[in-house]
Amino acid sequence: MTVLTKRQARMRRQRRIRGKIAGTAERPRLAVFRSNRGIFAQLIDDQSGRTLASASWTTVSSSGSKTDQATAVGKALAQAAKKAKIDRCVFDRGGYLYHGRVQALAEGARGEGLQF
Repeated sequence: MTVLTKRQARMRRQRRIRGKIAGTAERPRLAVFRSNRGIFAQLIDDQSGRTLASASWTTVSSSGSKTDQATAVGKALAQAAKKAKIDRCVFDRGGYLYHGRVQALAEGARGEGLQF
């Protein structure tokens, strides 16, 4: 029996989730990537392989904790989605637990009117 590293376990969860959900032009996939320094989010149409809207911690000016930063990224992504005429999406947490920064990003996007 092999022991998985944290990264390998996350990648296994990510593959399992990605097999079940897919984004379309009408309802794109909201993909989240969390690094040690910041957080990134994209709305992706998997059928055409295009990114429709994106936001990251480098594009928002948020002072405070990383959780506050993630909330600001969620709000910025929802505003970019409105410009692209997108109001619904499928949430892809990328193998991360729905807790902390990932949850803050989702709540920030929901607060600005993005439905998932």
